[in-house]
Amino acid sequence: MQQVLPFSSPYPDPVFTRHPRARRYVIRVAGDGGVRVTVPRWGSKKEALAYAEAQWAWVERQRRRIEAARAIAPPWNGAVTRDGEDELMARARLELPTRLQELAAEHHLTVSRISIRNQRWRWGSCSPSGRICLNWRLVLMPAWVRDYVLIHELMHLRRMDHSARFWKLVASACPGYQKARQWLRVNQPSS
Repeated sequence: MQQVLPFSSPYPDPVFTRHPRARRYVIRVAGDGGVRVTVPRWGSKKEALAYAEAQWAWVERQRRRIEAARAIAPPWNGAVTRDGEDELMARARLELPTRLQELAAEHHLTVSRISIRNQRWRWGSCSPSGRICLNWRLVLMPAWVRDYVLIHELMHLRRMDHSARFWKLVASACPGYQKARQWLRVNQPSS
């Protein structure tokens, strides 16, 4: 389900991906400026294209933001050899749960379970039962960015959404989190 928008651009062509659990159209801009549109199972190619075209001004703003972030912090090369990955996974299993528990105690929160995984698209996730899953690649990034990701997941123990209230919790626990989010947009995991 690949479609090209009628906009000339130095960026990769937008990719349209159908997702069976998606409840709405979602558009994302990757660190390389590429665009991915998630299409719900009931959606059509025509509607997905119309949605992307309607959101194109937002896409361009995100691309400008990415370019500005690159000027501040050059792109991060998270590439690791297979042997290095095993070593870093072991390091992540030691360091990340310890740091997460420290931050949880600092914010008076309880985590029921912590797992470290090799995720392609996420830095972390939190379940309603209090389980937090973290990407092992967090050990490769600057500590201030890693702490933001951990705090972000911990704040989901208080609010399981990304509402304005959730972001107020994040801001109070991690002032200046926007800079870390910008770093992550530029350096997001790729497949």
